[in-house]
Amino acid sequence: MIFPIIIILIVSLVVVAIVVNALQQHREKIEAEKRTEIAKQKSVIDETENVLSAIDTIPVSAKLISILQIRVLNALKVIYQLNPSMPDIKQRLKQCQDRVKAIDMGAPTPTQENFTLPDSDKLVIRYIQVVKKFRVLLRSEHAKGKVDSQTFTQEDRVMAALQLRVNVETLVKRGNAALQSNMLGSARQYFEKAIAALESQNQPDQYNQERRVQLADQLKSIQENLRNANAKDRAKKQEEERDELDELFAPKKKW
Repeated sequence: MIFPIIIILIVSLVVVAIVVNALQQHREKIEAEKRTEIAKQKSVIDETENVLSAIDTIPVSAKLISILQIRVLNALKVIYQLNPSMPDIKQRLKQCQDRVKAIDMGAPTPTQENFTLPDSDKLVIRYIQVVKKFRVLLRSEHAKGKVDSQTFTQEDRVMAALQLRVNVETLVKRGNAALQSNMLGSARQYFEKAIAALESQNQPDQYNQERRVQLADQLKSIQENLRNANAKDRAKKQEEERDELDELFAPKKKW
């Protein structure tokens, strides 16, 4: 009689051990998934805040700023739900909520007419990267249904125009530098690329149209200078060849 009881107890202990182990593994899996999700949301926050840190130098609408701040807020809410005891999470959540509320949605969008290209090439590259990132994040929020199609189209068009302006002005800057160094061929290539970028736009704005005319005039001047320079080179080469022929066929002096 005792033996069957012992067997039952052993089997029960084994079952309990299996259940406890399964529960433990399940808890560990849930915790691992939480850590993964929290890390993902932290990455979203860092990426978005890094882009938002450039709004003082880039003409961005209040609407777009609001979209990105809400993106940060939503990520903080997810982290808070997963781990409410995380240090400073409540404070960061409150601060982000205050920033969203403080955005003046009626504020006019800074005009791109006052845009000036940074002097440093490093800053120009950073500028271009940030503008592209604005568009990527906006597209991401639209894909998730956080931004309606009309707002997405409007804001993306503004950012696309700014991206074009930065690219064109960068090419123009390099073209002018090549001109100063008398590198006419390189200057011509930079201006041709700038014009091609402007011509690729389906809905050219006033900047596009005016800049295209200006660059076409500059390119024409460069091409004329190149033709003149090539003509001078050909004339010089022909003169040198004539001098060599004259010397070759000149009557020999008798000594």
